[in-house]
Amino acid sequence: MARPSKMRKIGSLEVIEIPGQPKSPCIVFFHGYGADATDLVPLANVISAPPGTTWLFPNGTMEVELGPHFSARAWFPIDIEALDRARAEGTHRDLSNTTPPGIKQAREKVFEMLKTLNIPLSQVIFGGFSQGAMLATALTLYAPEPPKGLIIMSGALLDGKIWAEKAKNRTGLSFYQSHGTRDDLLGLQGAQALEKTLLDAGLKGKLQTFSGGHEIPQEVLHGVNNYLRGLPK
Repeated sequence: MARPSKMRKIGSLEVIEIPGQPKSPCIVFFHGYGADATDLVPLANVISAPPGTTWLFPNGTMEVELGPHFSARAWFPIDIEALDRARAEGTHRDLSNTTPPGIKQAREKVFEMLKTLNIPLSQVIFGGFSQGAMLATALTLYAPEPPKGLIIMSGALLDGKIWAEKAKNRTGLSFYQSHGTRDDLLGLQGAQALEKTLLDAGLKGKLQTFSGGHEIPQEVLHGVNNYLRGLPK
């Protein structure tokens, strides 16, 4: 069983690190809005990563207030009122033409972290859940060279035209994507739009849907395991 180290500062990010071997893959996994670096650490014990894999779980770059005396982390702000309004109306927000404030700064800090650790992008698998999945996708598309892989759990398309252009530089890259058909927070349409954008640009992958909401069920973990086994060594 993987044993995470304590949170430490790497570059300008707070990160929970599970050290691996220098030439093995490095999985960088980003939590969603209103969580923190500890939220997805258990994935390291249930995902069958290659031997020697390094896991990095960064803490979101901004603090968000969730209630009296209770705060968590996020990667960029969201319009909570618009989100709640859409959910009350039984619809979903279309984020495909949205450029979230702060996402550029978050990308830069992640690249700084990897540079500090001297980990080449060719070894890196970016992954995330919800808002973290959007950041993982943005990192993959904006990176100076292709990463090893991309895991998108309950994400959505942002910056549609820009991402479509950026994705053309990632032809052949393999990705894994999952989304619940009853997700009332981020609708399936946003995930389908992202899948189409990636496939149209020549990336290789498929959206795995499941009968559920905004979550990571066992079948998704199986899908991730199959995806990791299929990546080039």
